[in-house]
Amino acid sequence: MAKKSTSVAEQLRPLEPRASGAPRKRAEQQRSQATRSAILQAALAEFAEKGFEAASIRSIAERTGLQHPLITYYYPSKDLLWRAVAECTFDRIREEWDARAPQDANLSPLERLRAEYRALFRHTVAFPEFHRFMRQEASTNNPRLEWVAETVLKPLIDRLLPQIKAAQARGLLPPVEPTLFHYMMVSLTATLSEFGPEMRVTRRLSANRPEVVEAYWNLVEEFVFGTNTDTGARDARGSRGAGSASSRKRKQNA
Repeated sequence: MAKKSTSVAEQLRPLEPRASGAPRKRAEQQRSQATRSAILQAALAEFAEKGFEAASIRSIAERTGLQHPLITYYYPSKDLLWRAVAECTFDRIREEWDARAPQDANLSPLERLRAEYRALFRHTVAFPEFHRFMRQEASTNNPRLEWVAETVLKPLIDRLLPQIKAAQARGLLPPVEPTLFHYMMVSLTATLSEFGPEMRVTRRLSANRPEVVEAYWNLVEEFVFGTNTDTGARDARGSRGAGSASSRKRKQNA
């Protein structure tokens, strides 16, 4: 995904070690990158828990065990830090998409959508703070929401919508507004991260157990995508698809 001029990467201090000699430079770069990663992870948790206004650089420093001036050395303002967290998060998602569904891969639109939404779901499981981080800002119209929508959300959505439309044109997805379908899928990817604590309290069910994660997303795929493929063939789970969308369609046409 091409970065726009509003990218925070252009506004942050570059990773330029002061040490001389190639081995020392590499070591310094690695330490600097590790420091940035720790700051971004702590900032994600802080913003997700408190929201932008209540979050503070000092609290983020306490989460990392780093000194406050070191954080402001890399990220001079809270706003720049928030944007860096958003860009880092969505870069990870884009990289997962590129790995699971490369642009030059011979995949059907439906296969791409399966791979991309599964990757998004896996990301929310690995980083449950991600959905809360986004929800904090999506609840109100503010400059950060406008920035993240223009800089990172729109390019990712623009990648998905043509695939949704193509699958709809082949009768493989419901004929609804593609944007509605996309945000329905986003909400489904966030279910375990959103309701995981409640599930643990009410039913002693841990939402981060691998078997729970896999069972949940298999259920989502079965109900949303059914057993459809672009050739009409049943996939490996077809024998369990009696309640799927494709099965209901066959019953209606019978």
